[in-house]
Amino acid sequence: MVDLDDIRQLVGARNVVDGPALRQRPQDFWIHAPTEALGLARPADVRELSVLLGLCHAQGQAVIVEGGRTNLVSATQSTAETLLISLDRLDDIDAPDRQAMTVEVGAGAIVETIQQRCVADGLRFGLDFGARGSATLGGALSTNAGGFQALRYGVARDQVLGLECVLADGTVLSHLTPFVKDNTGYDLKHLFIGSEGTLGVITRAVLKLHPAPQSVNTALLAFGSFDAVAETLGLMGRDLHGTLSSFEIMWAEFFHFNVDALLNGRSPITGRFPYYVLCESEGFEADVDAALFESVVGRAVEKGLVADAVIASSSRQRQELWKIREDFEAEMRLFTTMIDFDVSLPLGRMEAFVDDVARCLNEEVPDNLGLHVLGHLGDGNLHVTTGLPTPEGKSAVRRLVYGLISHYGGSISAEHGIGLAKRDYLHHSRTAAEVATMRLLKNALDPKGILNPGKII
Repeated sequence: MVDLDDIRQLVGARNVVDGPALRQRPQDFWIHAPTEALGLARPADVRELSVLLGLCHAQGQAVIVEGGRTNLVSATQSTAETLLISLDRLDDIDAPDRQAMTVEVGAGAIVETIQQRCVADGLRFGLDFGARGSATLGGALSTNAGGFQALRYGVARDQVLGLECVLADGTVLSHLTPFVKDNTGYDLKHLFIGSEGTLGVITRAVLKLHPAPQSVNTALLAFGSFDAVAETLGLMGRDLHGTLSSFEIMWAEFFHFNVDALLNGRSPITGRFPYYVLCESEGFEADVDAALFESVVGRAVEKGLVADAVIASSSRQRQELWKIREDFEAEMRLFTTMIDFDVSLPLGRMEAFVDDVARCLNEEVPDNLGLHVLGHLGDGNLHVTTGLPTPEGKSAVRRLVYGLISHYGGSISAEHGIGLAKRDYLHHSRTAAEVATMRLLKNALDPKGILNPGKII
């Protein structure tokens, strides 16, 4: 075990927090138990981090790197013997390169701050999700975060051109290429993106940017069937000329629950339907884009695909529509013991999967408090949430849902990673040979197992 005094000598006394002080804060946003750790270190740059990891490697000291501490799978859960590392001081954001449409960013930078910095230069960082105001770039990359605009811009790994990281023994790998085509052997960055800090510590990245849209058009659509939802996704993707950026589906139970909780039951759409979609397109000619968006929505209504629709006429109405999709406070109060799932499925199997989950829950877990389903339909990602009156029965619910995921050929994790929460269910999505290969990589890059031990595998 390392001596905290040695770490103070390295990063400065003011940048080390000891174990007793850490116990005064919760483990993370979701788990309110006290943080158990040897201490927390805040290196100033990649050199300090390299020396720190080299020291930990030599002494077999387990380390966990924290980001915004909003992950949903206990990916940063520690013990009293663990050294925590925060990269919040590595938060610099270079001036975006407008011509190349790239920006070089430190791993400690907040996602929303990156977004704002890019917008100021007329550029768009294509990653966005609800925790944008607290999540760090390093955390988003380490979990390969997705979010609202993956349909148009892709997930976290799709934003990265070049990467710098530090291995368990302190070796620095720096390949900060600012261009797309780099066919020089193994693309090492993809080993570390999505590995939840188990193979190396991401410290810096060159991000791919896009022109910042000048217009946004938003609509809430109601559907009588899932087939109509799927067909409308294809229609809008084609007829909006590639400007469709979000297509967020909500099953009726979640939608009407949030309408009742947030809008006092005053739904933007009259009547009740089994499916609702919040869709959005972003373009570069406001008047032309608005007319095209209205025309495409109207076409879907005329074809009998969309049962009813509301197009936001102001930024305030747009925010109100998004609030139905994004606000989960009432849901957290409803589900005394919340059990949430972040899964991916082929589009054609989603409806049957959700129907089976609902049926099996009612048959096998009759005391469940409801079933809320929503997700990013365009990239196959569903968020499935239920709750129980008490924690007993959580394991039964997880076995039920993950078993159905396996049956329908889906993934147990779409965008939140594996961490500890999903580790024991990994076999539902990965073969024994794949898991063995993961272990081989882990042993090669982290032979002493000091990086985020026990997570994923």
